[in-house]
Amino acid sequence: MNAIRTIIFISIGFSVLISCSERKKEVKTPTRPNILFIMADDHAYQALSAYSDQLIKTPNIDRIANEGMLFSNACVTNSICAPSRATILTGKHTHINGKIDNKMPFDTLQVTFPQLFQEAGYQTAMFGKLHFGNNPKGVDEFMILPGQGNYINPDFITNNGDTTITGYVTDIITDYTINWLDKKRNPEQPFMMMYLHKAPHRPWWPSPEKFKEFTKKTFPEPQSLFDDYKNRGTAAKTAEMNLLTHMMYEHDSKIRPETIASMGKVTPEIVEYKNGFYGPYGRANKEQRAKYDPILDSINDYFKANWKNMDDKEKMKWKYQRYMQDYLATISSVDDNVGRVLDYLDESGLAENTIVVYTSDQGFYLGEHGWFDKRFIYDESFKTPLLIRWPNEVKAGTTNDEMVQNLDFAQTFLEAAQIKAPDDMQGESLIPLLKEKKNAWNRDAVYYHYYEYPSVHMVKRHYGIVTKAYKLAHFYYDVDEWELYDRKRDPQEMNNVYNDSSYSDIVKELKTKLTELRVKYKDSKELDQKYIEITK
Repeated sequence: MNAIRTIIFISIGFSVLISCSERKKEVKTPTRPNILFIMADDHAYQALSAYSDQLIKTPNIDRIANEGMLFSNACVTNSICAPSRATILTGKHTHINGKIDNKMPFDTLQVTFPQLFQEAGYQTAMFGKLHFGNNPKGVDEFMILPGQGNYINPDFITNNGDTTITGYVTDIITDYTINWLDKKRNPEQPFMMMYLHKAPHRPWWPSPEKFKEFTKKTFPEPQSLFDDYKNRGTAAKTAEMNLLTHMMYEHDSKIRPETIASMGKVTPEIVEYKNGFYGPYGRANKEQRAKYDPILDSINDYFKANWKNMDDKEKMKWKYQRYMQDYLATISSVDDNVGRVLDYLDESGLAENTIVVYTSDQGFYLGEHGWFDKRFIYDESFKTPLLIRWPNEVKAGTTNDEMVQNLDFAQTFLEAAQIKAPDDMQGESLIPLLKEKKNAWNRDAVYYHYYEYPSVHMVKRHYGIVTKAYKLAHFYYDVDEWELYDRKRDPQEMNNVYNDSSYSDIVKELKTKLTELRVKYKDSKELDQKYIEITK
């Protein structure tokens, strides 16, 4: 960080405190809609009450669904952070844009949809987590977290240099988003704003208030918490993301390091999160630590008093509760802050001509199959929340169950803004679905491909096809295994029926369609082998 990192934009402290009564309504409304794209990181659809209220209430995010459309079969093309973001920006699968995993470089020659908005006269801005690159293309103003970013007193990369801002990251990103909307944009032009949260990515570190609140809560366990993977393939049995055996709280929570040794060492060590405790806590100042310490001490005391007397089942249950307390607490802050932005849109008069989208870069396991993290084609990581509000265009309170993907976002936004999409984009605009013109939508299957192996969590490479009724996946590197799931009869995906003779016709049909999708999206065995060699 250079000297500029110490600069704090003093004006924001005043601008975000403007009272509702002082905010002026927009007088001139651009004919083209504004777009506010809100994305969280690793926000499981199970942790959004518009989908299920078993774990948490998210009333502010739910407003988008209540006033717009909820997609129940929204999914990603590759369930991992940076590749998902690259797909969203380019409207292309990761094998085309180059960002197949978190380490491979993004092809910077690719056109991103913010560039097209900028060229078409839109103001563009990006605040929050991008996860790759430090100079996003097509963005007039940006303030992005370097890499994964930090929850406490985060660093940011901006057009004017680097800076460090005191506070909690979810609040800060929102402060600057509202400040840009209120003070910096030109009301004579439409805008495309990307408002991108770090939360709830690990290490899950809540604000002090949410930490105190959520450590007192108990959450229902998923039915498959103690899954033994009996009817699954090698990939599920060898993945390293089990709560009991692979989640060490040195990495992922707030047990003080001096007592970690008694938990037993996790193998292999997840080096990326080795300083999970020290990362956020170490960035906190004296005043901030004083707010966390009493809660940390109470968790630590319980741990020391009980851990040695727990059997494995009790340890698993305890880890699950701590995981949910931390993870859901960070989401609660996201919900509060989304509410602040939605309130601003209402109070400023911008809401009527602004498309609001809420999504995540992928789903996440919240103890299902005993797991945390993502990566698999299985529903909890493959599916993602998607809510879209567009006043006077999208009927309030509607639900859509078509197979849609993050691949489709770019073309959707471009069509809404009356901007021609490049011919090489691979998605399909969701506008017909948003306007309930289902006859104009003919997709019946989507394509998925995951690459990051061997690597953290050791989820094997696989590609597959998913329809509303079935899911067929091929695990192809260091194994050659196929899996088929009946999504209607087996929604928890506990039973691989690939070798069940009663599904032989389904297997044949899906393999044919899968081959067709591989051709359509320009994927191939040769490309698979190329990426295997490159990433060795």
